[in-house]
Amino acid sequence: MATSGTGLSAINHIVVLMLENRSFDHMLGFLYADAGNVSPAGQAFEGLTGKESNPGGVGGNAVTVFKIQPGTTTYYMPGADPGEGYTATNAQLFGSNTAPTPPVAKNQGFVSNFAATLSWESKNKSYSIVPGTTANDIMGVHTADTLPVLSALARGFAVCDHWYGSAPTETLPNRAFVHAATSQGHMDDKTKSFTAPTIYSALGKQNISWKIYGYDADPLTRHSFSDITNLSDSYFGQFKDFQAEAANGTLPSYAFLEPSWGSKGNSQHPNYDVALGEQYIHDLYYALRNSPQWSQTLLIITYDEHGGCYDHVPPPTNAVPPDNSAGEYGFDFKRFGPRVPTVLVSPLIPAGTVFRASGDTPFDHTSILKTVQQRWGLSALTARDAAAPDVGSVLSLATPRTDDPLSGVVVPASKGANPSANKPSHLQEVYADLVSSLPVPDADGDTHRLPPRLETDYDYDRYIRERVAAWKASRAGLKK
Repeated sequence: MATSGTGLSAINHIVVLMLENRSFDHMLGFLYADAGNVSPAGQAFEGLTGKESNPGGVGGNAVTVFKIQPGTTTYYMPGADPGEGYTATNAQLFGSNTAPTPPVAKNQGFVSNFAATLSWESKNKSYSIVPGTTANDIMGVHTADTLPVLSALARGFAVCDHWYGSAPTETLPNRAFVHAATSQGHMDDKTKSFTAPTIYSALGKQNISWKIYGYDADPLTRHSFSDITNLSDSYFGQFKDFQAEAANGTLPSYAFLEPSWGSKGNSQHPNYDVALGEQYIHDLYYALRNSPQWSQTLLIITYDEHGGCYDHVPPPTNAVPPDNSAGEYGFDFKRFGPRVPTVLVSPLIPAGTVFRASGDTPFDHTSILKTVQQRWGLSALTARDAAAPDVGSVLSLATPRTDDPLSGVVVPASKGANPSANKPSHLQEVYADLVSSLPVPDADGDTHRLPPRLETDYDYDRYIRERVAAWKASRAGLKK
C-alpha cells in the first residue's frame, strides 16, 4: 500500500518498459497464492484464490482458472490472439458488445468471447492457432514456475495489483495515453498516429533529457506522434544503445523502451513466445543494476492493455476524461481498461511491497506521466494525468539495497515451435503503414509511394528498416 512521503527526489532516471497485451491475473495472479494472498510485508494482494471461473460454452460447465504447466505450448498460451478491441473487451466484462447502464462489470465473458474469436480466426489465414487450443485456455494463468524473472522482480521489489489500462480497448489508444495522456477520442488501432503534445516535448522545453529506444530497430513511437517524428536522431536508439549508455552512466532522465514487434520478437503479445520477453526483462534489469546510475533509477515494467486475457477484477468507472475529444463508439473515457501487470523496481523499494494508490483514483498509464511531472516540475498534459496518482511514495528506503532478487533465477526458454513464425504481426503492419508516409525521394522524384507487396515477418522488417534508413539519409542530405 502507499506510504507517506516521497523518495522521488533521489531518483534521477525513470525507465519504462511497456510490453504487450497481457492481463494482471494472466501473468501475476498467483504471485502470492502460496501465502494466502498476503505479501511478506503483510500487505493484502488482490490475486487469485484458484476458485475463480467463467461460464463455459453453450450448455457447458463453468471453467475454473488453472495454472499453466511447463511444456511445449507453455509460452504460447492462450494459444491464439484473443479479442482486444472495445467491443471484445465489453463482451469479456459485461457479456455483451455494448456496456450496460450503469456499466457494472462481472468479468464473466472471457471464455465465450475467446470461443467467438477462435471461430473467426480459424477461417482467416493471417491468424495462427496452436493445435488443440480451446476457449477454456483463456483461463490459463502463469506462475513463478513459468515466469521466474517477472515474478522474482514483483516479489523482490513492488507489484501494483490495481494498475489499469487507460481505456478498455486495444494497443494504440493505450500507448497514446502513456505518451500523451489522451488518445484524442480514438478507441481502436485504425488511427495509427496522433497530434497531441507528448511528455517528450514537455521534457525538452525544460532541457530535461529523454530518449526512446526500439529493441533492434528505430522505435515505432517516433513515427506515431507528430511532435517528435522530425526531431534529431539523437533522441532515438535501440536496446544496444541503452545497454551501452547504462554501462557508461549516461542514461537520460527519462527513457522509454519498446520490444521487438515481430511474431518472432519479445513483445509477449499473444500468441508469441513469452519466454523471449522474460529474457528482455532480465537483460534490462541487469543493464540498470550494473550501471553506476542504479541507485538513482526507477524502472517501471508494464503492459499496454490486457489483450483479452482473463482478469477477475472489474475496472473502476471513475476515470477522468482527458479532454473534450468525442470518443469513438460513444465512449466517454470514464472507464478504465482491465488490470495489467505493473512492477516497480528500484533499490529504494522494500522487498515484498504491494503498492496501490492511496486515494480513490487508481494507477493507470498516466501515472507514469504524473511521476515524471512530479519529479521534474512539469505541468499536466490533460485532465487525465492531472488527476492521476504518482508512484513516488513507493521509494521509501533512505539507503539503497544491495541484494539482488534475481540472483540464481534462470531465464526460461520455450520448447515449442512458434505457431506464428514468419507471419507479420499487427504492429509490423501498423509500422509499415506509418513509414510508407515518410517523405523519401526516389529516382523519379516522388516522395510517397505505397509499400511493395509484403507477406512475411522478414518482408516487413526489411521494408521498415530500409524505409527508415532512406528517410534518415534524405534528412541528413537536406541538412548539408
